[in-house]
Amino acid sequence: MNYDDLLEESASNDVYVIENADFKSKADGLINGSVIGINKDIRTCRKRACVLAEELGHYHTTVGDIIGQPSLSARKQELRARMWAYNRLIGLHGIVDSYRHGCCSLHDTAEHLDVTEEFLCEALLAYKEKYGIYAAIDNYVIYFEPSLGVFELV
Repeated sequence: MNYDDLLEESASNDVYVIENADFKSKADGLINGSVIGINKDIRTCRKRACVLAEELGHYHTTVGDIIGQPSLSARKQELRARMWAYNRLIGLHGIVDSYRHGCCSLHDTAEHLDVTEEFLCEALLAYKEKYGIYAAIDNYVIYFEPSLGVFELV
């Protein structure tokens, strides 16, 4: 899924995206109701896709205004939105697909999935926290430690 796909998904959910928002804050993206703003300083489509996915994650999972809220509830909602974004753009199937396409490094994997390396690394950490050292899906085992590794079960 790339940036254009996410823009189409936003439109189909009646979410309006302001692609070059002039923020006073340093935020990459913000959402207010069904309007998402992406900071004008975000130049690449890959980074824009990561930002838009997270904001769509907030649209689908967050209740109320969590900006500046130090509460446990706000932190949980932030994590839920990020996990939604990781699953939408990467997911365990995406990791397996990257392996099947011959990706041998984080750079190759991020490029194949059309996300930033930073976003991929954050997703892998989140998956490790969720699943532990490894996760099994279909006929594959994905190891998150000591580094990313995918093995096909025979």
